[in-house]
Amino acid sequence: MDTTICAVVAAIWPGMPADVAPLSGGITNTNYKVEVAGEVFVVRLAGERTELLGIDRASEVAACKMAASLGIGPELVHLDLTQGVFVTRFIEGSPVPPEQVGVEPIVGEMATALRRIHAAGSIHATFNTFELVPAYRALAAQSGVAPGFDDASMLRSLERVAAVRPWQPAALCHNDLLNSNLIHDGQVRIVDWEYAGMGDCFFDLANLAVNHHFTASQDEALLGHYFGIVSEPQMSALQLFKLASEAREAMWGVLQLAISTLQIDFEAYAAEHAGGYFEILDSIDLEPTLAAAAALQ
Repeated sequence: MDTTICAVVAAIWPGMPADVAPLSGGITNTNYKVEVAGEVFVVRLAGERTELLGIDRASEVAACKMAASLGIGPELVHLDLTQGVFVTRFIEGSPVPPEQVGVEPIVGEMATALRRIHAAGSIHATFNTFELVPAYRALAAQSGVAPGFDDASMLRSLERVAAVRPWQPAALCHNDLLNSNLIHDGQVRIVDWEYAGMGDCFFDLANLAVNHHFTASQDEALLGHYFGIVSEPQMSALQLFKLASEAREAMWGVLQLAISTLQIDFEAYAAEHAGGYFEILDSIDLEPTLAAAAALQ
C-alpha cells in the first residue's frame, strides 16, 4: 500500500486499525475506500496541479455540503485543503449501468436530482466552458503539448455556440457527470463535486446525455422530466452543449497530458472525445440548430 495514504489514514484516525483499498475510476485524483471502527469512508488525495484544471477546492466543499444537505451527495467528514485530503462517507450503493441512465426510472431520477442541485444556491466558482476550452489549450501549449486533433476547427465552431447561448452563472452545476460519479442506493446519488461551479444548466444536461450516449428519444425524456415540456429550442441547445461537453473533455485530456502523474492514457481520452465532438458536429445541421437555440429564453 502507498505510504502516503497510510500516513493520511494514521493522521485522521490515530491508533485505530483501518482496512484501506484503492478505488478505481478516478481520472483526476487517487481514491481509497477506508473502513475504520465499523464505518466506511472514501479518502481522496488530490492530483498534481489540479488548480490548472479550473478546480476551486473551497467551492467544491460548498457544493459538496449543498448536495449532501439535499440527500444527493455524500457527507463530508474530514478536510485538509493544504494537504489535498478530502474524506466523505462511503455510499453503500451500486454503480448505475451506463445503458440504464437514459431509461426509466433513472433518467427521471437524474433530471429531478439535477433540477434540485441547479436551484440549490450559489458558490464562488464559475464554470464557463467557452473560456475553459481555450484556456486548457493555452496551458497545455506552455508545456509543449499540442492536441492530436483539429483544435482550431473545434474552437471556431464552439465560438458560434457561445454566440447564440452566451454564458451566464445561472445554476449550480456539477459539470462532471461521468458514469463513475453516479451511484444508486435506492435513489440516484452524485459524487465528486470538484468541478462544481455556477454555469448553464444545459451543460449538465448535455454532459450527462453525451457521456451516456443518449438517443434522441432519451434526450427528449431527459428534457421532459427536467422542464415539463420539450421544445425545439431546448433540443437544439442540448445538442450544442453536447459539443461544449465533448470539447471540454477533449481539451481537458490534452492538458492532463501536460500535468498529470496518473497512469492514464490521456492521449486516447482526448482523441475519443474529440472524435465525439466532430461526430456530433457532422450529425447536426448546424445553422438551423444555432438559430433554434438562439430563440431559447
